[in-house]
Amino acid sequence: MPTLWVDRTALPDLLRHLKGGIEPPHPMLYYLSAIDERGRRRPRAVEADGMPAPAFTAVYQLLSPHRDRDLRLKVPLDEADPALPSVRDIYPSADWYEREVWDMFGIRFDGHPHLTRILMPTSWEGHPLRKDHPARATELPPYELTDEREAREQEALRFRPEDWGMRRAHGGTDFLLLNLGPNHPSVHGVFRIVLQLDGEEIVDCVPEIGFHHRGAEKMAERQTWHG
Repeated sequence: MPTLWVDRTALPDLLRHLKGGIEPPHPMLYYLSAIDERGRRRPRAVEADGMPAPAFTAVYQLLSPHRDRDLRLKVPLDEADPALPSVRDIYPSADWYEREVWDMFGIRFDGHPHLTRILMPTSWEGHPLRKDHPARATELPPYELTDEREAREQEALRFRPEDWGMRRAHGGTDFLLLNLGPNHPSVHGVFRIVLQLDGEEIVDCVPEIGFHHRGAEKMAERQTWHG
C-alpha cells in the first residue's frame, strides 16, 4: 500500500485534494488510528531514508473503489504537543475515529465539536493505549468503591443534552429525552440511542456506542502469544 508521510499542517488540504481534487478520488476515510512510538527502536533503513522519529504517529487510510486501491497517510507528532486538526468536516466518518484516538492515546483533534470519551467511561483517568499507562491490575492500587466514588460515577453517567448541541426546550415547550436501548441481546449495555422528542415526533437523536473497551491490545503488549 502506498504510504505518504505528511506534516500535520498540510493534512486538511491534502485530504480535500484526495477526496475532491483528483480523478478518480479517494471518497472514503476507511480507518484512522495511532501508534505510540516512544521507546521503539528505529530500524537503520528508516533512519537512512530520513523518515521522522515521532513520539506518536497518526495513521489515515483512504479507500478508492474507483482506483481499486488504498492509500495510507502517516502524520508524525511530538510528545510535547500531540495534536491534529479535525477533519470531520472533510470526512464525516472521522468523528468517532478522532474521539477514539483521543480516548486511547490522548491525541487532541482541534476543531472537533465533541471530543469526549467513546470507549472508556467518562470518569476514566489517562489514555489506555499509551505505553506508560498501567497494563496490569497489579500495577494499580486495589479498587475500592466508596460512597463518594459511587456518587461521582453515577453523576458521570448523567446525559446532558447541551453537551451534544441539543436543546432542552423550544417555544416554551420542554422536550422529552428518552433513553432507548439496549435493543438487542448482542448489544447489552454497549449501544444506546438518546431520543429528543417533541410529543411523539423525534426531533433529534444521539447514538452512543461505548463504553466497551476490554483491553485486548494492552494485554497483548505484555503476554506471550499463548497467554
